[in-house]
Amino acid sequence: METTEHLDGIGDRLRTERTKAGISQRELARRLGLSASLISQLESGLSKPSVGTLYAIVTELDLSLDKLLRGDDNPRRSDLDADSGGAGGVASPLVHPEDRKSIDLASGVRWEQLTSDTEHGVDFLHAIYEVGGASTPDESLMRHHGREYGYVVSGKMGIQLGFEVFELQPGDSIAFDSTEPHRLFNMGDEPVHAIWFVVGRGADDRAQGE
Repeated sequence: METTEHLDGIGDRLRTERTKAGISQRELARRLGLSASLISQLESGLSKPSVGTLYAIVTELDLSLDKLLRGDDNPRRSDLDADSGGAGGVASPLVHPEDRKSIDLASGVRWEQLTSDTEHGVDFLHAIYEVGGASTPDESLMRHHGREYGYVVSGKMGIQLGFEVFELQPGDSIAFDSTEPHRLFNMGDEPVHAIWFVVGRGADDRAQGE
């Protein structure tokens, strides 16, 4: 497995994109209902974002997860196709486990990207929730534009949708509208491994949750 990118590298990209958008740390914090100090800590690599906070930030900055994980040094396969006429130098569509880009988030959550290049409007992830791991803190829900599709490979995952909580065992799957307040969490005594799609996140309403 490829070593997780340093958080300060991701923080640098968040800072760069925020600056490009002409938004101050204080203004970004205000828009997201977060503290300016938290934004500063995330950009400096001193803190990890939760799933909810990360989605809120990349949505506000109109930033894809692919660009956040890879930066600008990995062109899309379609761009390489155009430059090369479809021959030679084209990124492989195959992704080996050791080649996945990944990020460790707050609260015991890890995302591993399952695509080799940008898939417009789609986040395709191997999500790992350690024991006690959750997408947002207790009693905090998040929401964002799009629709989610999940399949649990191992472990026991809890998903709260509004006031209802679902328990997913290995082999169970779920689909739901991401605009509904939700929270994902490990409700067992072993890590949860799941395959996750988020489709249509780009036209996002503002996500909530820290």
